Formats: sequence, structure tokens, C-alpha cells
Amino acid sequence: MKRGGPWGHKRGWGAWGDAHDCGPWGHRHPPHHSWRMGRLGSFVRARLHRRLFMWFGLSILATGAVVATVMSLVGGGTWKQESERVRTFVGHRFEEVWDEPARRDALVASIEKDLQVGVELRDASGAVLARTEEPCRRPEFNLPVIRDGITLGSVRACYASFRPKSPLRMVLPLALSCMVLWLAAGKLARRLARPMDELVRATRELGSGRLDSRADIAPHVTGEFAVLADAFNDMAGRIEKQVADQRELLAAVSHELRTPLARMRVLTELLRDGGGNPKTLDQVDREVVELDALVGELLASSRLDFGQLTPRVLDGQALATQALERAGLSSSALDVEVEHAGLVGDATLLGRALANLLENARKHGTGAQALRIQERGEHLAFCVDDRGPGLQPGEDARIFRPFYRKEHGTEAREAGSLGLGLALVQRIAHAHGGEVFAENRPGGGARVGFTVRKNGPPDSESRPAA
Repeated sequence: MKRGGPWGHKRGWGAWGDAHDCGPWGHRHPPHHSWRMGRLGSFVRARLHRRLFMWFGLSILATGAVVATVMSLVGGGTWKQESERVRTFVGHRFEEVWDEPARRDALVASIEKDLQVGVELRDASGAVLARTEEPCRRPEFNLPVIRDGITLGSVRACYASFRPKSPLRMVLPLALSCMVLWLAAGKLARRLARPMDELVRATRELGSGRLDSRADIAPHVTGEFAVLADAFNDMAGRIEKQVADQRELLAAVSHELRTPLARMRVLTELLRDGGGNPKTLDQVDREVVELDALVGELLASSRLDFGQLTPRVLDGQALATQALERAGLSSSALDVEVEHAGLVGDATLLGRALANLLENARKHGTGAQALRIQERGEHLAFCVDDRGPGLQPGEDARIFRPFYRKEHGTEAREAGSLGLGLALVQRIAHAHGGEVFAENRPGGGARVGFTVRKNGPPDSESRPAA
């Protein structure tokens, strides 16, 4: 339920910041915050997944390299030793039977049958003495047969079954094994990163205003992730309860404040009709209006804190005209420099921002000269030209700070201004995807305004109310 100011029909203060039925809570962030958070969450998840996958893969490759190196060092030396023993044995056997063709041929046949080795014998001149059925086209070793320092011939042998495998035949199975292990590592990395994905999701939702968001970690997950998820859920529950309590307190305080303010205003009107001191009554009336304005600004600020924006399709020209009327200014002061002034935004907050700009011009610039609507790319700009002395050097940024008051703003000090008006304008502009600006005009005076995105802030483009 929304509550209007008790005298909003006269001054209009209550109409700009009076709603305090807070919707889903969440701090309003600068433009594209949700997009950046989404990108950040994706980056964190992808980075963790990639790092786990990379470390698993490097571990597998390192293990494979160590195993291959050890096998090469140990197996290679053993093979060479065994090969030398075989060469020595074969050389001695053929040396014994070299001069006996029958025994020599029998030895060739026995070696071929038992060892599955192709053998070819040649004499010292290179003539073939004996060979197996399948000759050695590319002998793997050529062993000379020597007796008493005299070369009798040579034995050419080619291994058929137990020769060492080629590097390709060794590397290929190892590569396939590493690939299978790497795929398994990818699945394991995804499984390990899944709890972090859930925590990132819940954290992003909590930051965007969904206080009921909780990290849903599978029961089988234990260790640090489970502890972190429990701590996060406990924190989220406490925040949700605290914000709900603050929301209720804000609604109660705003109601309790405005009820006596309304009574005071009615009493001043009765006293005025009864012949009371006009000067005193005017002073009391100004104080009441100032208090009501302060309540309105605090309520509008709380709407931003609680994320209670209601974006809808609006007519910027109608908003500006209404703001001029509520400030007691003529609609002729409105200068619309765009063909279409439509936008998506929160009417209450934008109205409050326009009212604060006009009030700032009244207090610090001796009155508003014009309220302009301009087009700046994808943004609409609302700015107020005043008739004051302009801005001091460096003041264009300071005036938007909370509690800042212009040195020459005597009327503002007399009225008890707290310097929250333009700070609130800046927050409203940021909530609508825009910025604030202030500059001196060439002809004198200052121009203060803000911009809003025509299509509303990025997180509300898909849900404007009609």
C-alpha cells in the first residue's frame, strides 16, 4: 500500500518519495552492474574449471613423461645387454661349426625355429653360404664370425618377434592413454568445480537483490565447500531477516512522522484563519514543509537502497510539466528539444529528481529559468538552468556529494537544507543507467541535470510495466 503526503495537493512533497512498501531488496548498482557480475561469475567458474583441468592434465603428462623416461633408461640398457649376449653366443656357436656345413645348416634351422629369427650366412668374400626361407632384406645386425683373428664370414640376422618396438608404436598407446585420462580429468574437474559454481550463483543472486537465494550444495559434498556454503546460507538468512526488520521499521517510522506533520499543518491553517501571527505561522509552515521534504527524500533514498524501482513507460514531457506545476512554476519554462521524450523509468523517483533540481535552483540559483529535455544518444537529459552566480571552480562535482551546501547559499542555510537533494538526484540517475552533470552557462548562471537511459537500466529492459 502506498501512502501519500497529507498535503501533497499543495506542495507535492509527499508524492515524490512516499512509497515504502519495499519489494525485493537489493542495493542499486551502477549501469551494467548485473552484466558485469554475470561475466565475473562465468569467468570465476571457467577459470577454476580450466585450472583444475590444466593441473590434472599436466600431472598426467608429467607422470607419462617420467614413466617413459624410466622405461627408456632401464629397458634400453637391459635390451642392449641382452642383445650383446645373444650376438656373442651366436658368434661362438657359428665359429664352432663354420667348417662343417651339415652342422652349420642345422644351427641356422634351429635358430630360425626356436628364436623365430631370420638368418643369412656369408663367407669372407660375401657369397651366401646358407639362409632361411625368408631372407633378411634389412638385417638388424651383421655379426662377423672370427677365429684366431681371421674373419671367416658373417651372420646377418633379422628379428621376427621380439625386436624392440618402434618409437611410434610406443608413443601411440601412451598418447591414447593420456587422452583418456585427460577426458576423465575434465569430468573430475567439473565435478570438483560444481560446488563453486553453485556458490557463485547464489552470491550473484544475493548481490542482485534476491535475499531468499541460498547455496544448494549436494549432500555428498564435504570439506571446505560445505563449510563455506553453510556459512553463506547463514549469512544470507541473517541479512534477509535484518532487511525485513528495517523495512518494517521504515514503514512504521514514516507513518509515525507524517501523521504529526499533517496535524501540525492543519493546526497552522486553523491558527491562520483564527488571526494568528502570520510571520510566526509562515515560519512554522516552512519548517513543517522542510520536515516533510526531508522525510520524502529519506523514503526515496530507502527505495533505492531496497531496490524498489517500478520501471514503466513514461512521457518525459509530462513528468517535467508536472514537476514545474508542483514547484509553482509556469509550464512555459519547459523547453523540449527532442521529438519523442518517451522513456522507461520509475515515475516517483524521476519526479523526485526533477523536484530536487528545481528546488536546488530556487535555493542556490535565485530560481529556475528553464527546464530542458535533451537527447544524448541512448539517453534523455533533464537539466535546469538557473539565474544564480554559477558554480565555483571544482564545484561541479562537489555539489552532488551528500551534505554539501554551497557557501553562498544563504537561503538554503536559513531553510535548514541538509544538502541531500542533489546527492539523491545522482543516485536516482545511476539507478536509471544515467549520470549527473553540472556546468556554468555562457550567459551566466548554472545548468544542473541528469541523464537516464531511454530503455531503462539494463536489468529492467525486459520487464517495464505498461
